[in-house]
Amino acid sequence: MSDRYAQALGDFLRTRRRRLDPEAQPSLRRRRTPGLRREEIAEAAGIGVDWYTRLEQGRGGRPSAGVVDGLARALRLDPAEADHLRKLAAEPLRAAFAPEAAPPALVRMIERFPQPAYLAGRRWDVLAVNAAALEMYGGGFLESGAPPNILAFVLTHPAGRALFGEGWEAQARRMVAQFRVSYDAFAGDPAFAALVAELEAGCPGFREWWEAHDVRAAPSGVKRLRHAARGWTTYEYATFQCNEDPAVKLTVYTPVET
Repeated sequence: MSDRYAQALGDFLRTRRRRLDPEAQPSLRRRRTPGLRREEIAEAAGIGVDWYTRLEQGRGGRPSAGVVDGLARALRLDPAEADHLRKLAAEPLRAAFAPEAAPPALVRMIERFPQPAYLAGRRWDVLAVNAAALEMYGGGFLESGAPPNILAFVLTHPAGRALFGEGWEAQARRMVAQFRVSYDAFAGDPAFAALVAELEAGCPGFREWWEAHDVRAAPSGVKRLRHAARGWTTYEYATFQCNEDPAVKLTVYTPVET
């Protein structure tokens, strides 16, 4: 297992362990440090504490599927977190990140959509955006990078922050947790590291959210946005992978009555 994936795996294990509440284990003594001890996780997962310690330190090698399942149970991971742990442990072979290209047929399709829609890549760079989405996001969206980046816009640009009003922080934290899944798949890649550095410099809360190493899957849901021209509007949104290139995702926002 390469160092960068081993470090990502260790960081994820450590942050999940530290968030566990010892008060939920009545038999455990009080402790000064947050979360459960390594010994407690190792015992619950059915592995030696030395190996678990080395896994957290990024030098424990690649755990088997059975060990990963045991760790997921011991750390009380939700389905999205357990899936993320399996991907970190599997370490699929990956080339360096290369920017995606928007399939021309999809670009023409979203241009005809009456509702806001855009195509984005794994780094959340916007590959194509229709007129309805530009109207919704308002001025400043195209200023958030070349190409524009959804995370950079929402986290660092005033227009992106205004989009969610008082709900901005909760939305920003959710987006960071979703992006963490993509980032860990390219752990240490310069293109992803550069985006993280930009977000850290431009968003005061980003470092704390990033170090929490939360992960989240949200292919669909409901958002309430302050439309640049129409004011507060509730949308259902859904995300789809492109068959031609699964690295490209289509996101569509549909207004709903509230």
